[in-house]
Amino acid sequence: MILQAHLHSLCLLMLYLATGYGQEGKFSGPLKPMTFSIYEGQEPSQIIFQFKANPPAVTFELTGETDNIFVIEREGLLYYNRALDRETRSTHNLQVAALDANGIIVEGPVPITIEVKDINDNRPTFLQSKYEGSVRQNSRPGNSIGTLTAHDRDEENTANSFLNYRIVEQTPKLPMDGLFLIQTYAGMLQLAKQSLKKQDTPQYNLTIEVSDKDFKTLCFVQINIIDINDQIPIFEKSDYGNLTLAEDTNVGSTILTIQATDADEPFTGSSKILYHIEKGDSEGRLGVDTDPHTNTGYVIIKKPLDFETAAVSNIVFKAENPEPLVFGVTYNASSFAKFTLIVTDVNEAPQFSQHVFQAKVSEDVAIGTKVGNVTAKDPEGLDISYSLRRDTRGWLKIDHVTGEIFSVAPLDREAGSPYRVQVVATEVGGSSLSSVSEFHLILMDVNDNPPRLAKDYTGLFFCHPLSAPGSLIFEATDDDQHLFRGPHFTFSLGSGSLQNDWEVSKINGTHARLSTRHTDFEEREYVVLIRINDGGRPPLEGIVSLPGIILAVVFIRIKKDKGKDNVESAQASEVKPLRS
Repeated sequence: MILQAHLHSLCLLMLYLATGYGQEGKFSGPLKPMTFSIYEGQEPSQIIFQFKANPPAVTFELTGETDNIFVIEREGLLYYNRALDRETRSTHNLQVAALDANGIIVEGPVPITIEVKDINDNRPTFLQSKYEGSVRQNSRPGNSIGTLTAHDRDEENTANSFLNYRIVEQTPKLPMDGLFLIQTYAGMLQLAKQSLKKQDTPQYNLTIEVSDKDFKTLCFVQINIIDINDQIPIFEKSDYGNLTLAEDTNVGSTILTIQATDADEPFTGSSKILYHIEKGDSEGRLGVDTDPHTNTGYVIIKKPLDFETAAVSNIVFKAENPEPLVFGVTYNASSFAKFTLIVTDVNEAPQFSQHVFQAKVSEDVAIGTKVGNVTAKDPEGLDISYSLRRDTRGWLKIDHVTGEIFSVAPLDREAGSPYRVQVVATEVGGSSLSSVSEFHLILMDVNDNPPRLAKDYTGLFFCHPLSAPGSLIFEATDDDQHLFRGPHFTFSLGSGSLQNDWEVSKINGTHARLSTRHTDFEEREYVVLIRINDGGRPPLEGIVSLPGIILAVVFIRIKKDKGKDNVESAQASEVKPLRS
């Protein structure tokens, strides 16, 4: 083993002496920062430098971006054991340190930089093996077809990566060879000698070569000759005569077929035909659909025909291509056609001006107040009679002639708002045809509902004798409309004689607390009246009763008639304790 190590060191020393690596022509020297330049692709086991150790250093250590390529021998010989590749790493940053016999660093570490110099070892490549381009027929020489781009992994801006393009072959060579050129350094492909015609040759195939000083790579380009739009659509006839239709002909019906032809290349934007109505249909009642295979035009009804607004229409069609015409070619009379549409009258039902009519009034308006109106017209100009349907509460009536709507009974928002009825417009005379629309009456709230208890407070009692003052919580409500903050009630005792025994305290806008003032109550039934005020405009009050109860329950309900409060007493069948 010792002999093998000596032989290996000897071999490295011989390589070291035989190669000229190093800095400033030196092959050995003390430990200090150094930079070495080495060409990629060199044979492995090449000695780079020998570092000299000063006692007590006896060996060297190599760290950094070694990539398992760079090695340093005990004697200080720095070498690499595999060929370098600049495209993998162009610079290796290493550190060398001198160690003593115990492995402790006594000198360094110092930076050692290995710069990998480029050689031409990469073939230029295209982004794709086949490209496709197009040229419009009659294009002038010099027009660009596109740019081919190739890449070379060798060092940029050097002879190793400097690329040249050229056309190797053109197929077919009709009407001649050399119809195309490519810029030698930029890779731009251009039309070279003359304009092309699709009728002569619809497609060319080129073989393109890119090369650096040592390597060549091929790619293939398919060039399609594209037809230009130099032919206009021509109608087969310029006048399609007269067409008579009833005004109730169904929307969507096909009423006429028209045809134009185009001499450009089939199934392209140059030969596809689109039909437009140029004159005679300002309301947009007609449309034309085109068959993409035959260029046949089908005239359809898009909106209902109307005898009263357009009994006779002189329609003019234009046939044109989605692709622009080439310079110097314009549409002429051959691309236009006409026909006359005659619409016959049909008795039609009256037409309301709106699908839904809406009005808003206060719920306390006086009987006989006008609350809204509706309008309808008969297409034939006949008079109209209005009537109501679904007036389930009998609140409204309508003037049969004017369409004005009036209240005929008290309105009540709480009973229903919006109040919805149907309005019928019937033509007077003729076929008595009719139409129906909706009338929605929105009722605005007024303060017309006095406060009341939110529920029946029954079955509650205090146990006799009271050991401590007791209380209960109750809730009030009313049926009027409230703002987003909700109702805001105030509470007080309904009689001054109750103040010695009871008190009421407000908790919030809807809840209050009834409490006993003492514990010295007789064993009997008590009726406690509570006055609740809603603070509205005008303010309304309700007087309700709660049980201040000893062993039994007695309460009073408020029963509301219009503008009047009735008090009714009742007795609970069951009682439950209410904790104090």
